[in-house]
Amino acid sequence: MSQRNKRAIVTGGSRGIGRAIVKELASRSCSGVLFSDIAFINNSTEESAAEIMNELKDLTDAKIYAFKADVTSFSDAQATVDDAVSKLGGVDILINNAGITRDNLLLRMTEEDFDKVLNVNLKSVFNYTKAAIRPMIAQRYGRIVNIASVVGLIGNPGQANYVASKAGVIGFTKTMARELAGKNITVNAVAPGFIETEMTAKLNEKQREQLLLNVPLKRMGKPEDVARVINFLCSEDADYITGQVIAIDGGMTM
Repeated sequence: MSQRNKRAIVTGGSRGIGRAIVKELASRSCSGVLFSDIAFINNSTEESAAEIMNELKDLTDAKIYAFKADVTSFSDAQATVDDAVSKLGGVDILINNAGITRDNLLLRMTEEDFDKVLNVNLKSVFNYTKAAIRPMIAQRYGRIVNIASVVGLIGNPGQANYVASKAGVIGFTKTMARELAGKNITVNAVAPGFIETEMTAKLNEKQREQLLLNVPLKRMGKPEDVARVINFLCSEDADYITGQVIAIDGGMTM
């Protein structure tokens, strides 16, 4: 699955699953990767972006660039794609990974928290996909992978905003797969389950045990488990796969 000649954009790529995606693509499939650290959302600093770039210096000769953009802004998304074309020479792969949570029961959820999650998790997918498909159509090649979630398939109490956004990502994925198939652009989604990230690291032992009751493999996944599937979907081995949602969840939704 190693191609080493593709150019990728990864939103939300400085931590967790996004970080693993950047490392996987840069070390196995891409000659260049442009990634964001969505600092405006989670108060991360430029150090997080610099850290991953330093790590990758020893792993790959791919060109790595970090960008900071408001993923809810189409103009920022267009500027990002223009920057990628300028620095990398084009865009072959788009990974829509940026996302946030603002969990609460619906009775207590504010309109602001609902709108914020939908804008970051779903509108960003519209923004970056719309911006990126123009150069992809021109070259008649593209691979788009959107990060959904198992809760977008089965629901989850206290996450009406997050679940709605991820269910929207799934519907958007299938529609774009149909719209773009004739242009040799595939569009797929992955739906991670419980993955070892900063978010799940905050759970206590009892909470972890409760969550794992519904996971047949009885363990959480690793960000690399998600990144490897994404690398496959972006490879030539997956040329005949489009419009699919692949759950990476240890059997949770079987």
